[in-house]
Amino acid sequence: MSFTPKGIVVPVVTPLTAEGKFNEAAYRRLIDYLADNGIAGVFPFGTTGEFYAFDLDFYAHMLEVTKDAVAGRMDIYAGANDITTAGAAKIAKAVEKVGGIDALSVLTPMFVSQTQHEVYEYYREIASETSLPIIIYNNRPKTNVTVEPATVAKLAEIDNIIGVKDSTGDMTNTEEYLRLTRGKEGFHVMMGRDTLIYAALCYGASGAIASCANVAPRIAADIYDKFKAGDAAGALEAQFKFSQLRIATNMGTFPVVLKEALKLIGYDCGDCVKPIQPLSEEQRGKLRGVLTDMGLL
Repeated sequence: MSFTPKGIVVPVVTPLTAEGKFNEAAYRRLIDYLADNGIAGVFPFGTTGEFYAFDLDFYAHMLEVTKDAVAGRMDIYAGANDITTAGAAKIAKAVEKVGGIDALSVLTPMFVSQTQHEVYEYYREIASETSLPIIIYNNRPKTNVTVEPATVAKLAEIDNIIGVKDSTGDMTNTEEYLRLTRGKEGFHVMMGRDTLIYAALCYGASGAIASCANVAPRIAADIYDKFKAGDAAGALEAQFKFSQLRIATNMGTFPVVLKEALKLIGYDCGDCVKPIQPLSEEQRGKLRGVLTDMGLL
C-alpha cells in the first residue's frame, strides 16, 4: 500500500440544520477553513462526526460532498464503525463504492467485549473485504475494547492494514505500537489524543487525528509543521496552546464543546444529535475564555 497517513487529520464534525438535516453549506465552509490552515486530511464519520447517528445514505452523500469540497487539497479518510464484523464490512464496501477515498478508519466493536484473537479476526476479515488501506482505531475509553500492541504488530503483517490511531491517552501504549512495528515498512502510528501530539511525534508517530483541529486547525498544524522543521520549542508551545481546548471538551458530552466552539468563532455547524444537550451559559462563558486565550476570539 502506497498511502501514508501523516500530518494533522481532522475527524470533522457533521454539520446539521435545526431540523437535523445535513448542512452542506456549513460543511463546505468548514472544509475550506481546514484546507486554508495547514490540515493534511479530513475524516468524516469518526467519533467527532457522531457516526452512530446516521444511516448509509446520509454517509454516502456526505462523502460525495467531501470529495467535491476538498477538490484534491487534502487526503480523505472515512470511518467504518459497527458492533459486528459484517456491519463494518458493509460500510467499508459502501465507502469503496463511493470512490476517491484514500483510507478507512475502522473502530473496534463497541459494547461487546472481545478477546484479542477476536479483535484480530475482526480486522483481518474486514481487510479481506476491501482493497482500501485500513487504519485500526483504538478508542478504549469510548468502546471498552482495546487493541493490544502485540495484536497491532500481528495485524501490521496484513498488506492493506497500514496504520493505527491510538486514542487511549496511554502514552506507553502508543510507544509500544511504535516499538513493535518499527520493522513494518509502510505501517504508521497516528496519535488520537490531542494533548499528546508532540509527545507522539517525538517517539516517531507520523501525525495525529485531532478532533480539536476542527476549531483550531492552524494551531494543530503548527505542532506538526514546526516539529518537522526542527523547531521543537515552537511545536511544544503550539501543543500547550492546543491542549487547552482538548481539556475544555470535558465540560460537556463529546463533541458538544467542539460544535459550541465552532459557533463562537463563526462556523456554525448546528447542535449535536440528542440526547446530547447544548452547554449552559456558564460553560459557554468558560469556553469563550479558552478560545480567547488561544487567540481564536
